[in-house]
Amino acid sequence: MRSPRPLLAAAVAAIALSLAACGSQLQPDEVARANGTGTVSGGDLAPVDGQADAGSDVGADPDSAAPDDADGPAVQEGEDDTAGGDDGTSTSIDRDGGAQSPTSGVKAGNCAGFANQTGITDDTITLANTADISGPVPGLFQAAQDAAKAFVAYYNASGQKLCGRSLTLDALDTRSDAGGDQQVYSEACDQAFAVVGSVSSQDQGGAATAQKCGIPDIRAFVTTPQRAACTTCFAAYTIQPDVIPGVVGKFFLAQYREATQKAAMFYVDVQAASVNARSWAAGMTKQGFRFDIVQGIDTAEFNYAPYVQQMKDKGTKFVQYFGPYQFAVRLQQAMAQQNYRVPVYLEDPTIYDQNYVDTVGADGDKSFVYSMIDLFDDTKNPEMVLYRQWLNQVRPGAVPNYYGLFAWSAARLFVAEATKLGGKLTRASLVAALKGVDGWTGNGLHAPMHVGAKRTSECMKVIQLSGGSWRQVSPGDYMCGPTVPTGVAN
Repeated sequence: MRSPRPLLAAAVAAIALSLAACGSQLQPDEVARANGTGTVSGGDLAPVDGQADAGSDVGADPDSAAPDDADGPAVQEGEDDTAGGDDGTSTSIDRDGGAQSPTSGVKAGNCAGFANQTGITDDTITLANTADISGPVPGLFQAAQDAAKAFVAYYNASGQKLCGRSLTLDALDTRSDAGGDQQVYSEACDQAFAVVGSVSSQDQGGAATAQKCGIPDIRAFVTTPQRAACTTCFAAYTIQPDVIPGVVGKFFLAQYREATQKAAMFYVDVQAASVNARSWAAGMTKQGFRFDIVQGIDTAEFNYAPYVQQMKDKGTKFVQYFGPYQFAVRLQQAMAQQNYRVPVYLEDPTIYDQNYVDTVGADGDKSFVYSMIDLFDDTKNPEMVLYRQWLNQVRPGAVPNYYGLFAWSAARLFVAEATKLGGKLTRASLVAALKGVDGWTGNGLHAPMHVGAKRTSECMKVIQLSGGSWRQVSPGDYMCGPTVPTGVAN
């Protein structure tokens, strides 16, 4: 099977599908759990505070929208302060335009001259979200679509309107193939003003279509070089294929230098993971690591004992692994069976998932993960609280994850930039504005991202699993420093 060249760590988001297509014996229910859906088929989503059911369309009743204030600011305020949660709790809403409001506290542009156009009527602005929902692995990126729905629900519940218009969301299924991606972008070009929070494993399919119609496409992730090259396409999580953040290697060189001189890199042997692993190995070698093993493991392989023996023979003390948690667990279980422990077992950001914790048990204790997001259980982070509360409203019991967090961030980015433009809002003006966005943090959810430049972030943190819970072990909020060019892009 030939997979498209991925973009560094974001491409790991597509590995689960690649594994299924390559004949992996990974079970669909395992993948569903990995994406926070709990089941393969999912189910009906609960309505939010009397609004439309969070299904294919989310938004306030267009008939209830206030008339456009042609001379007023881009945001009008509502009246209520809370929205009822499905669990009987109240979800606070900042309706005063502050930092925690849906507009991120930006100054609203004047609405004079605001014109209806594709996806915009007198009452509503229609957005789209595209994600792999059906296909070989049902619900693969359901979490991203749920998060986009959650933010739109939050925006509408706040009572704020963008020049008199509420938001609606068309939830579109890319079906885990390039043809499906192209098809939904043809639909979005005709019906939606912009696309937000999308994640598709074959996102090259609609890249040319998006660019040709000029639709602003603010994705959670980009997974192919074709999408990265699209001039109207951006992402809340920005990376380059051949550049890694240098702070991760610097942290382990300072804390575990002896272990870094006996390092092994393992990865699931598909294109996405291969590029990630080889790029990180090359970059960390430049920093002073010594890798005795850089080894892919076939997707159909269940006997991981030989790889543990390799580590024993080489005296490995530092293990880095790229791939879905279901495969990381196999290696860790094999190590535990042979009572082989290493000072450092480092994994990619997608492993930061409660489903991994539940599956790996004690065998994963003391695992490290490099991460560019805040901890999901950080109740002191008001934006994380908002994301989790509203996610639970549109899909009760959903597990927050990496994909959904960046989809929420992408939806917030749209609202912030569109609000600033006010009456000057068009597809072209929004694309131009996005090119100038730098240091975007999703209102404190993640490390600063170079959205317009599409460059790898310099900032990361390191977290560690201990006793079934994650805790940050790196200093400060995020560690920031120079990036490292690796020379590995495919």
